[in-house]
Amino acid sequence: MQLDLINFTKRFGDTTVIEDMSLSVSSGEMIALLGPSGCGKSTTLFAICGIHRIDQGQLMFGGKDVAHLPSQSRNVGVVFQNYALYPHMTVAENIAFPLKVQKMNRTDREAMVRRYAELVHIEALLERRPAQLSGGQQQRVALARALVRQPDFLLLDEPLANLDAKLRLEMRSEIRRLQQETGLTAILVTHDQVEAMSMCDRIALMNGGRIVQYDTPTSMYERPENDFVASFLGNPPISFVSGAGLGQSEARVARYGIRPEGFGPQFGSALSGRVTFVETQGREDLFDVSLTNGEVLRSIQPAGSGIRPGATVQWGVAQDKLLRFDQDGRRL
Repeated sequence: MQLDLINFTKRFGDTTVIEDMSLSVSSGEMIALLGPSGCGKSTTLFAICGIHRIDQGQLMFGGKDVAHLPSQSRNVGVVFQNYALYPHMTVAENIAFPLKVQKMNRTDREAMVRRYAELVHIEALLERRPAQLSGGQQQRVALARALVRQPDFLLLDEPLANLDAKLRLEMRSEIRRLQQETGLTAILVTHDQVEAMSMCDRIALMNGGRIVQYDTPTSMYERPENDFVASFLGNPPISFVSGAGLGQSEARVARYGIRPEGFGPQFGSALSGRVTFVETQGREDLFDVSLTNGEVLRSIQPAGSGIRPGATVQWGVAQDKLLRFDQDGRRL
């Protein structure tokens, strides 16, 4: 089912948090609301599920405006950062809770619980209580509870924030698998660019209560609308330098953006600099190179180069990956 948020405005008292924002999510698509803390991404999600009232605009579920319907009348499944499981209930009872509210008969309810427990691989845990589960297992229970009601939309609010690095990696692929298998339209709220880029079809990057770019992960990374987008995506982050640092003199260009994979010895020897920092990351090394004018470029190279801090290098820039920005930060 398609979701359309049209000219959405949200205020808290006299403060306008989001003003006149529009967003469309195609049926079966998974998108991310990505951005720094306070940008309005969770506020948007809470407005979609009905926790927050929409002050102005329309919220269309499959072409029907549901902006003024209470949350219980919107068929959405929500997974929160803290899982929000009922501690006194077993896993089976937690998953079954939405079906019990719908007054589904016990036989059908138990069959549905079994089906969705198997879908998220927790069928052996149905008699346990949340306190007996790991963080990853609790997240799977929360997913099963959201999915069992067969929602029109799946909404995920920072669902991986409380997991360790290994579990985050596992659950990223697991949530994406579930979304694709069920064909649900899904919205993920996250501040983690890796989650957004690896899990979603498109990203709505937000800043200051507005969407600054809405695009596929690849397009957003390679063709950012402005320097904010360029700096938010990418790890290690992009480097910005003046034309003087690169020996360039294009009149309209205020500065250049160069990602670490676009600077190194494989691109020639046009720039001279001193290595000021080396970080070994297993199969690759990260370098900071201070140019002759004091500006710094980052580079990622295969591990084992033997280059140490203090070394002088003559490296070049991939011209086809060079990003150009004007005085206002817009990409040229």
